[in-house]
Amino acid sequence: MPNRIQANVPFEEFAMDGRFNLPGELFLPEGEAHVWFVRLQEMRRHFESVLETLSPDEVARAARFSFEEHRNEYALTRGFLRHIVGCYTAFAPRLLQFRYNSYGKPRLAAECGGDRLSFSLSHSRGVAVYAFTRDRQVGVDLEYFHHDVEFDEVAELYFSQREISVFRQLPSDRKRDAFFSCWTRKEAYIKARGEGLSLDLRSFDVAFAPAQPASVFSVGDDPNKTQRWSLADLSAPVGYTAAFAVEGVAPRIEQWQWPA
Repeated sequence: MPNRIQANVPFEEFAMDGRFNLPGELFLPEGEAHVWFVRLQEMRRHFESVLETLSPDEVARAARFSFEEHRNEYALTRGFLRHIVGCYTAFAPRLLQFRYNSYGKPRLAAECGGDRLSFSLSHSRGVAVYAFTRDRQVGVDLEYFHHDVEFDEVAELYFSQREISVFRQLPSDRKRDAFFSCWTRKEAYIKARGEGLSLDLRSFDVAFAPAQPASVFSVGDDPNKTQRWSLADLSAPVGYTAAFAVEGVAPRIEQWQWPA
């Protein structure tokens, strides 16, 4: 059986000769999901090695960002994706090929093992998160706790009527956490469905009240879809919140963070 990486192993143990390396192959069992958090700011010393693995279209996408910080964060996020996927598929990172659906959701090409491995990624303010499953769709979202967000105004614009009603009733000191819980759960669900901005955030309801387990309450275009998807919160780094959506019954989730 391929090697399994243990939780909280320092990143330095994976770095050899200044390059980004992982020990052996990674094994993703049926009924499990793997989630990886990477603190990008602490990985910049590997930037040149990571950049070498990107495809021309990924380099072009990075160049479209106006600010260098955003360009570098995108490049690092994609580069680490290639290294992690390479360990699951036994492909060299630079040889991996990705395809995109009509809404821009990336997937691994079938010839690189993408017929079974599904993934989703998100990054915010120097941290990236990656989620992996087998034989079912997955979505993940990560958000930094911004303090300059007008929570009430944004909720009125993008939450469903049911969500707005719940949000209005919350005390002011609970609104920030509730807002980001709702937002990341909705974004994770949209990413799992792979329909991008064509799916109106107001067209479905998620549970997000304090102490309320993550779930999809209702989906306007198909009531049966609430049974098709599972939601879960992730143990994000301090100052962030993250959510995970997956097709079918919620799997056992293994999480890792680099560097420990």
